[in-house]
Amino acid sequence: MNVTTDKIIETVGLTVAFGSGATSTTAVNDVSFFLDRGEAFGLIGESGCGKSTILRALAGLNPDYSGSILSGNKEVGHRRDKAFFRRVQMVFQDPYASLHPRKMVQNVLLESLIIHGFDNHQKRISAALDAVGLGSAFRYRYPHELSGGQRQRVAIARALIIEPEILLLDEPTSALDVSVQAEILNLLKTLRRERGLTYLMVTHDLAVVTHLCERIAIMHSGRILEEMTVERIRAGEVKEEYSRNFLAASIGYKPMEYAS
Repeated sequence: MNVTTDKIIETVGLTVAFGSGATSTTAVNDVSFFLDRGEAFGLIGESGCGKSTILRALAGLNPDYSGSILSGNKEVGHRRDKAFFRRVQMVFQDPYASLHPRKMVQNVLLESLIIHGFDNHQKRISAALDAVGLGSAFRYRYPHELSGGQRQRVAIARALIIEPEILLLDEPTSALDVSVQAEILNLLKTLRRERGLTYLMVTHDLAVVTHLCERIAIMHSGRILEEMTVERIRAGEVKEEYSRNFLAASIGYKPMEYAS
């Protein structure tokens, strides 16, 4: 049987260092991985292992890296252009910090449409809010009038409103209550299925990543130790000692069984 892949984004030897000389710290060290179109891939590891730094490099928020980042089999420049951001959007960890406190939801969403030259603004804003489970009345609210879960839904709507292909998810549920986490994860799962999206998620939460992703890489000290499927993780089939210890530290972990 012939197996074909459709790589939508890839890193080759990605390395990110901060500082220079004796004070230099390598946060990401020679990391290579890829995502096929339509899959959900997770990077998991303890705080400080470099996973969010990878996301920031991919998003163009940290252009000072070595190695290569490819999108659609073409290398992207260190300075991203508008066409890249049209295809790749990011949802940040903290919904309390990612929205402008003095802008109504409508203006938050309108800004992306104007930047990328979309028409039918009001119709698109209403559709984006409906897609994330918020009614049109939310368009006239300010962030301080929203709960954490509602703010994260607005952040997801902002990312989706320009119809990207890839979402970079930086611990999108870690700042939320457990019950709200479930709602947001199920929303992301539904949106991916309905829109054919590709997800790259970083998290330290094993239950979260196994709920959303099919393939996972465990990181430690800036490196990817090993990649595995969710089935292998659930069966405890890991090769590296650190990976075994990481799973053991999640003792009592059970895959999230959220109703979709």
